[in-house]
Amino acid sequence: MITNDAVQLGLLAMILGLVFYTSHSNHRAFRSFYRYVPALLLCYFLPSLLTTFNIIDAHDSQLYYVASRYLLPASLVLLTLSIDFKGILNLGPKALILFLTGTVGIVIGGPIALLLVSWLAPGVIGAEADQIWRGMTTIAGSWIGGSANQTAMKEVFNVGDGIFSAMVAVDVIVANIWMAVLLLMAGRSDQIDESIGANNQAITDLRKRVEKMQADIIRIPSLHDLMLIAAVGFTLTGLAHWGADILAPFFAENFPATARLSLTSGFFWLIIIATTLGLALSFTKARQLEGAGASKVGSVFIYFLVATIGTHMDLKAIFENPGYFLIGIIWMLVHATLMLVMCRVLRAPVFYMAVGSQANVGGAASAPVVAAAFHPSLAPVGVLLAVMGYALGTYAAWLCGLILQTVAQ
Repeated sequence: MITNDAVQLGLLAMILGLVFYTSHSNHRAFRSFYRYVPALLLCYFLPSLLTTFNIIDAHDSQLYYVASRYLLPASLVLLTLSIDFKGILNLGPKALILFLTGTVGIVIGGPIALLLVSWLAPGVIGAEADQIWRGMTTIAGSWIGGSANQTAMKEVFNVGDGIFSAMVAVDVIVANIWMAVLLLMAGRSDQIDESIGANNQAITDLRKRVEKMQADIIRIPSLHDLMLIAAVGFTLTGLAHWGADILAPFFAENFPATARLSLTSGFFWLIIIATTLGLALSFTKARQLEGAGASKVGSVFIYFLVATIGTHMDLKAIFENPGYFLIGIIWMLVHATLMLVMCRVLRAPVFYMAVGSQANVGGAASAPVVAAAFHPSLAPVGVLLAVMGYALGTYAAWLCGLILQTVAQ
């Protein structure tokens, strides 16, 4: 068993490098493999094998602590500072309505799924209701924002490693089944739009605006750019820690009843402050760092975080708790039904529905993939909405967690 954190970090870096190298390879075997197996799933799954076969000792490692306390808030800053509120508004009200509908579908879908399963299959819930609702908050964080928000919910609601492992499996597998459905719909978008009377001209105009925006800001990052990106990310992470060290004890001492709302949690304030500072920077010139790849650097941090989370994954939990997948499927059906109904009511192009949904469920890792399935130049639209999901993820998932707690009780 390897107990040296530096060696463990090297193994995780090697695994991430292999996944990204092979997932972008033109080799026929790799292309066929990744057509069915999502790269993100491997970033969780392969590190879990190191723990499953006792190659590393993850429980005594400090890698997860470092990733969740330093890389996570820095990634939230870098992912949110690039939000272009004007650009998102220019997508039109239908795109925003569908995106927010997807968020609402996830916030209410979890409690609905928990209620239905407790009624239809009470044996699935049993005496573990307290652990199940806590684990479901991590799915809410992932499906509204992404891995960063998922980890935030794990810490805020004190989710145990066992239930978290099971919920990670539900999250990744159910989300990727829905993504496959969206990609199938992308292939028939013209027929679907025609059947509901949607006007595709808006998509053409949107594509031209996105292409112009990309051409205006993108540049080859210099050392100067990368140092500024790192400086912004970790400086605001330091400020977030400083603020959390003041606010959490203040609420704990003066308003202990607010513990129910997580206001006495230092990690809660760390995430909230980091996200808020990133949003504030989006109104300054700092948002131009996105042209040099600020969100890509943030994504690198996220994937290292994902790998460290994977080392705490118990693969046996997937087979021991198949009933959890029933919760996930019902949850996703609520989200999908609301999206499809709203798309029909608004007579919106299916592109808006698909990207709005995936921006919630898949985040910046897969929303561009769905957007590009309609047209390659539209991939950045998925990023825009997904980054908005990162901004909303912490707040909305926290709200979902409070509703789940009430339902469970």
